[in-house]
Amino acid sequence: MQPLAERVRPHHLDNYIGQEHVIGINSALRKAIEQNLLPSIILWGPPGVGKTTLAQIISQTLKRPFYSLSAINSGVKDVRDVIEKASQDGGFFKQEKPVLFIDEIHRFSKSQQDSLLNAVEKGIVTLIGATTENPSFEVIPALLSRCQVVVLKHLSKDNLIQLLNNAIIHDTVLKRKQIVLKETEALLRISGGDGRKLLNALEIVVNCINEIEIVITDELVKQYIQQNLALYDKSGEQHYDIISAFIKSIRGSDPNGAVYWLARMIDGGEDPSFIARRLLILASEDIGNANPTALVIANNCFQAVNVIGFPESRIILAQTTTYLACSAKSNSSYMAINLAQQEVKKSGDLPVPLHLRNAPTKLMKELGYGDEYQYAHDFSNHFVKQEFLPSEISGTAFYNPSEYSRERDLKEFLKERWGDKYGY
Repeated sequence: MQPLAERVRPHHLDNYIGQEHVIGINSALRKAIEQNLLPSIILWGPPGVGKTTLAQIISQTLKRPFYSLSAINSGVKDVRDVIEKASQDGGFFKQEKPVLFIDEIHRFSKSQQDSLLNAVEKGIVTLIGATTENPSFEVIPALLSRCQVVVLKHLSKDNLIQLLNNAIIHDTVLKRKQIVLKETEALLRISGGDGRKLLNALEIVVNCINEIEIVITDELVKQYIQQNLALYDKSGEQHYDIISAFIKSIRGSDPNGAVYWLARMIDGGEDPSFIARRLLILASEDIGNANPTALVIANNCFQAVNVIGFPESRIILAQTTTYLACSAKSNSSYMAINLAQQEVKKSGDLPVPLHLRNAPTKLMKELGYGDEYQYAHDFSNHFVKQEFLPSEISGTAFYNPSEYSRERDLKEFLKERWGDKYGY
């Protein structure tokens, strides 16, 4: 038997649930479909929101030949074979161009995507690609420029409940039973907003109960669905959303939010080394000299988790996460290197002042390399005011310590020595 999600897949736009911003009555895409002027498009959205369904509905509405490839198991030869068949179906001068649907197009290599360019550009096929990844990063620019990106959103709670009710009422198998949705919270949590996962969970529960009358409750669902309720996908968009929430919670000095997102990653099976690497970067980027110990602790954390591994590493990660979240913050070092790199790009390779140059040969010494350099340790307080920048950018301040925590002392140190030169 076909799975429930396949059995109840809609075949018309009016029966399509969700994505009103994309296929609503006055939307640009719907008008393009109704006028049979569909451009090549990339459907970008999380799993289970209806990308494949929408592609099939579009093809059926336009009554065009429909070809489907999965990037997981298709190569360049498969693409070329489909394009050749599409050429025979549509031809160069026929108005009804076949639709070529490629699921998970982000998994196509550059050469595979290149093989699509000519057919898309000449209109041999209308391409509909589906991806869970940002097409700006995963689709080559030449192909992306020939397509319109259509963003699909997570299904709302109302959308998901509508999916459940629709399946109970219309599915040929489920409507033989008397199913009542008394509670839906557990089903919704299991789905994580994925319509396909939601319907699969409902079907599992129904199939486990050999009765005509079934009352769906949260307890019943938990009894039959033995799986992790935490939504986490190490290879998809959710991966980046959760690590983003984790980093922003630490940057925002909230140890509670930070440790929650840490738990989400751990329960989702994230590589502890990946988490530790991000903590190491954050310790320098967002804390820096406001608390130099943060980088030491983050580095020790990175080494420790690579030695110990899970499950014990979760404690080390939690300790480091909460320490960094509770630490003073500064991005002065991060801003300093950004400003310095911008200056390098703007002013180019400025010559090193003669007094700062190395003089390993006699000729270099004769040319004045290293002359007039003043050795700081020969002076009081181990400091002497001299020029360390090319003359063209003399006096440019890249590092500006904050007025907070330990950087306040650094600012006073620099002000005492360089205040008139750099404006500290």
